[in-house]
Amino acid sequence: MTIAHPPKPGSALWVYAHPRGGSLNDRLFREGTQALSARYEVMTSDLHAQGFDPVLSGRDLGEFADKPGNMAEQAGEAYARGQLPAEVREEQAKLAAAELLIVQFPLWWYGPPAILKGWLDRVLTAGFAYGDLDAENGLPLRYGDGGLVGRRALIVVTAGEDARSIGPRGISGDLDSLLFPLTHGTLWYVGIETLDLHVIHDADTLDAAGVDREAQRLRDRLGTVDAEPARRFRRLRDGDYQGTRALHEALLPGRTDLGIHLAHDG
Repeated sequence: MTIAHPPKPGSALWVYAHPRGGSLNDRLFREGTQALSARYEVMTSDLHAQGFDPVLSGRDLGEFADKPGNMAEQAGEAYARGQLPAEVREEQAKLAAAELLIVQFPLWWYGPPAILKGWLDRVLTAGFAYGDLDAENGLPLRYGDGGLVGRRALIVVTAGEDARSIGPRGISGDLDSLLFPLTHGTLWYVGIETLDLHVIHDADTLDAAGVDREAQRLRDRLGTVDAEPARRFRRLRDGDYQGTRALHEALLPGRTDLGIHLAHDG
């Protein structure tokens, strides 16, 4: 059974995944957390500084470590029995308390760095973040429901390309689509709503004035983040999908892009 985790009002968690001090990301992290501290009690998970191990392994499975089976289910059993490693329990406690989640990382090979993916793998366990069934329709409580409902997330991402090359018609693809596995397949899956991405383009070539400008832009964004509408996806339990899989053919017929899963579209 998944345990509901009501967030603590006024609490935020900033998950940061960049290895280098003195970098653009480091400055954004330091100034962003400072700016957010004016209105929130800010907890941080500086994954590299903490030496967080991203590898899901037998130590995450408790007494099931040497038994065959589904590792996701076994990690959920370990969570239920209080057998998860201390570093994972600590991250879960911070996430459970936060009503606002900031996830910051550089775009590497068109996705988050491995250390962040591993944090998600190890922290969002069954029983903690997902796992229950809807008593009314028998569907899993996911995609808009789950253990982490009631939270919003802002993704702060630096990219080495300009807005055209990593845009809707760019050679690198649309950034919203590239990060769909994070915004929809991970965060929305466990009930966390996401805001519009905060993207720093041309991050590798910014001069000092450009860095100052981006730091100020992030501070400005954080100053109004509470008033921003979330970019809601369709909820599984609202009946737009056939069973648990495909969008009904009558909705946006002929379209196959990822935008069909936005709640306001069609």
